[in-house]
Amino acid sequence: VQLVESGGGLVQPGGSLRLSCAASGFTLDYYAMCWFRQAPGKAREGVSCIGSSEKTTYYLDSVKGRFTIGQDNAKNTMYLQRNALNPEDTAVYYCAAGDRKYRGSYYYGHYDNWGQGTQVTVSS
Repeated sequence: VQLVESGGGLVQPGGSLRLSCAASGFTLDYYAMCWFRQAPGKAREGVSCIGSSEKTTYYLDSVKGRFTIGQDNAKNTMYLQRNALNPEDTAVYYCAAGDRKYRGSYYYGHYDNWGQGTQVTVSS
């Protein structure tokens, strides 16, 4: 099982970036999938997690309306489209996979496979 994030970098406030999480060794549609982030000196937090339906898909309050999670089953890849970025979005972003029964959960303890993380810096 391997997860590889990409798409991080430096972006100006108000800009957009799309993160990708390529899965190998398993089919991500059979698992709970989630994006987390961790800023310096802060705890890891769930940003957006795919639910069994659109209604059960989770978004952190501070990213609602700005971030959109999605997946491409043909490419076995999960995405996080992030718009209207602000400096508070600066963090290392991780994708994670867990047992399917935890779909929609934003609790990090429910996820046991993690990518290496990708740095996102929002700064002018």
